[in-house]
Amino acid sequence: MINVSTRKFRRAVRLPEGDVPAPSGAGVSKSAASRRFVALSAQRMKEWMASALSGLDILVVQIDGIHISDDLVLVAAIGIDGEGVKHPLGLIEGATENAAVVQALIDSLVERGLDPAIPRLFIIDGAKALSKAIRRTFGRHTPIQRCQIHKARNIIERLPPSQHAAVRRVLRQAWEWDDADKAEKLIRNLARRLEYEAPGVSGSILEGLDEMLTVTRLGLPTNLRRALACTNIIENVMGTVRQVCRNVKRWRSASMALRWTAAAMLEAKKGFRKLKAYKQLPALRMALKVHYEKKSNNHALAQQAKAA
Repeated sequence: MINVSTRKFRRAVRLPEGDVPAPSGAGVSKSAASRRFVALSAQRMKEWMASALSGLDILVVQIDGIHISDDLVLVAAIGIDGEGVKHPLGLIEGATENAAVVQALIDSLVERGLDPAIPRLFIIDGAKALSKAIRRTFGRHTPIQRCQIHKARNIIERLPPSQHAAVRRVLRQAWEWDDADKAEKLIRNLARRLEYEAPGVSGSILEGLDEMLTVTRLGLPTNLRRALACTNIIENVMGTVRQVCRNVKRWRSASMALRWTAAAMLEAKKGFRKLKAYKQLPALRMALKVHYEKKSNNHALAQQAKAA
């Protein structure tokens, strides 16, 4: 976890002055350190994956995937409670980041006590499989925020350099608007201007437009909106995973990848800080309550009209 290889473990635990040999059976050899890590990481992952979530007041859930190899993807979830404290929630493996894998992760979280009836905000990188699985379990009106940083990056990378600054400026202005209707109009105008020069990019801008402005439509305060408009929190955790696992040259199995990633996520948890705008989280709780009540009332009225 602190980037000391098993080969160097014997030297790392000796006194810095002099050559003090380790006694036989001290458990500092390469193989002993490796066996100990395998046993401890497996035990702690099992405890973590079986821990109850019902006692956590989770308001926000971020879900993202990390590619371990060409045929192995791990999908992880991070939660933020009402006090702004971050919690690693779960982890699962799959061949691709598809709806079935994400659904299995969500089912696991629900089984451990993540109540689908409680209003929450979900933040994802934009994969359609994520939205599909979330809405299947938590309801079709569940608020989902697509990462604005991922969206802007995907758009910019498909444009010639001469257009980068102008498009980036328009997107930044749209993200900062307090009025979701004005922000949407600004983005639609941008897509219309790019229709001739880059029709594919124009369509990409409009794809998932509703989910890009979820935090704006909820009417959240500016600082809280900025903090929840992207997947930076789980991206930072994935950065720790890459750092911890950077010396692994060959993944022998999916269970090995799960152990290492779970250990890295629990290591990252030690450095977690509260959400910067945690004092504004009561505004999110109220906004989610209003959102769900509004959608429920609209659904009830629609059902009455259909029956009539």
